[in-house]
Amino acid sequence: MNANEPVNILLVDDQPAKLLSYEVMLRDLGENLIKAASGRQALEQILRNDIAVVLIDVVMPDLNGFELAAMIRDHPRFHTLSIIFVSAISVTELDRVKGYQHGAVDYVSVPVVPDLLRAKVKVFAELYRKTRELERLNAELERRVEERTAALAEANAKLEQRVEERTREREAALAQVHEMQKMESLGQLTGGLAHDFNNLLMGILGSLDYLARQPLSDPKAKHFLTAARESADRGAALTKRLLAFARRQELRPEPVDVQRLADGMAEMLQRSLGPTIQIEMDFDRDLALISVDPNQLELAILNLALNARDAMPDGGRLRIAAQRETGATGLPTLEDGDYVRMTVTDTGTGMDEATLKRCSEPFFTTKEVGRGTGLGLSSVLGLAVQSGGGLRISSELGKGTTVELWFPVAAGAARAERIEAAPVQNGAMPHYRVLVVDDEPLVALLTASMLEDLGHASQVVPSGMSALNVLRSDRTIDAVITDYAMPDMTGAELALQISRLRPELPVILATGYADFPNSTAQSLPRLSKPFGSHELASILTTLNQRSIAS
Repeated sequence: MNANEPVNILLVDDQPAKLLSYEVMLRDLGENLIKAASGRQALEQILRNDIAVVLIDVVMPDLNGFELAAMIRDHPRFHTLSIIFVSAISVTELDRVKGYQHGAVDYVSVPVVPDLLRAKVKVFAELYRKTRELERLNAELERRVEERTAALAEANAKLEQRVEERTREREAALAQVHEMQKMESLGQLTGGLAHDFNNLLMGILGSLDYLARQPLSDPKAKHFLTAARESADRGAALTKRLLAFARRQELRPEPVDVQRLADGMAEMLQRSLGPTIQIEMDFDRDLALISVDPNQLELAILNLALNARDAMPDGGRLRIAAQRETGATGLPTLEDGDYVRMTVTDTGTGMDEATLKRCSEPFFTTKEVGRGTGLGLSSVLGLAVQSGGGLRISSELGKGTTVELWFPVAAGAARAERIEAAPVQNGAMPHYRVLVVDDEPLVALLTASMLEDLGHASQVVPSGMSALNVLRSDRTIDAVITDYAMPDMTGAELALQISRLRPELPVILATGYADFPNSTAQSLPRLSKPFGSHELASILTTLNQRSIAS
């Protein structure tokens, strides 16, 4: 129905003259006027036509107006039909009340004022017309909503398909980045591993060098032969660990002894982090086994250790601990149960609240471009969650960071110039008293033995502090040969202290590192491990020539 379409108005009265008079009064409204001479005819017209307004005479012989109105209101289709009573007899207040009780919208007394009746009927006719227009608009709106809903459902299905495709692509990209990250971690290990291998080779080659110059009946020969074998065994074990670490494997959880795994990584971690970072380990006694992929757990610990190293540029302390936790975990994504809580704590720069909230997001990193992928912590989180555990990080600026890894208990259970070997010149060579500083007893013993074979005196100490104590009390030391990577004090730091204590005393760095991060170490004479008697004699000759020239 449009706004100008006429509506149907039903006139009900048993007197033809009154029906005619109502028709004359309402003709000017321009609506369709339908007449009924009885209540029964009125019901037939209402059921047959869409009626907007009904004018009903109250007093009729077969069915009075009140009864007709009650029957209309009882029908579910006509609850909103506008009913106007017209009566010349029932005009008391009680009659009006009864009319309204039977659903009338108005009650008109006879004699009827034509203008007043027209006005009343017009209002309810317009109300009917507006109601129908609103119903039409609402139906149109519902149809459009259904169309839009269907379109949105189709678009959502396409979006879900695209999300699934992008997720698969992202997972593939993450796998590639994860492999690249593993290679990056291995690259960061190169310097430390070179030092390890070179120390091992120093022990082997030094021992064999000594054996080549000694009769086999010498008791020392057997000792150095044993040392060579032990160093070779350590090299083989280190090689196996590296190959196992680099192997690309699917996640295969198994019962793992956390303490044994961490202890097995201790040497690799120390070499990776450098001598300025002290590593502490603290594990509960009889700690339960956890269900996790051991190779991935090693990678996770290494990731956390390297992050801690980057947060401690001036050195510090890294603590790895584990304890059993039963009951509430305090993690919203982790159910209460039986777990082992592993913590990795550093004394580094820490993180502010904004960084802490985002630190485990994939590809989020605070490192400069080219130094990090931003997947370290997210991969650690992924391992913990995939293993049935969880992760929690707490940090404070200037105080460090603690990373908690929760795992379920297993069921049942920098470059220096290399000093090339100079030819040993003929002539008198002074005999030096050399202080050897190295935390590897075998390497220190071999260096001292070479010095003694070259006619020099030697004294061996295991650390930088011990060396400084000797130099303060013994002024007869002519030179110092020191390892670079030592706990508490590096060789470069020791050289700096010696330059303040005895500026004239030459210091030689003996190291297996390919590069030095410290600029002080760049200017010092260097012996590259592994070295033999020839290289040692050459560098001492070079020092003697420099001393004569000065």
